[in-house]
Amino acid sequence: MRNTVLSYLLLPLFTAVSFSTSAAQQPETDPSTLVVTLQPTAKLDLNQADAPALQASLVGIGKTKAEAIVAYREQHGAFTSVDELLEIKGIGKALLDRNRDKLTAN
Repeated sequence: MRNTVLSYLLLPLFTAVSFSTSAAQQPETDPSTLVVTLQPTAKLDLNQADAPALQASLVGIGKTKAEAIVAYREQHGAFTSVDELLEIKGIGKALLDRNRDKLTAN
């Protein structure tokens, strides 16, 4: 008798717990229905940016290379192309390719 009463008391408790945990589960999202909106990022102008901006925005450009870019611009005038960065010591094709999409020479 004691087991019967105990089972009558525990059955509703387990049922309530079962319903609450199944209700708390999130439905799976179909990845094919997800839409990603990319905001175009503003490109960094080599002819306007100062050394701290170059250092903060570009991958692999530290303080020394950023200062070298500014010094090159002051010596040779405005950049006409992003490819002119290859003229600066320490900047090679691989480094330029990593940052090309972030730069402009207006």
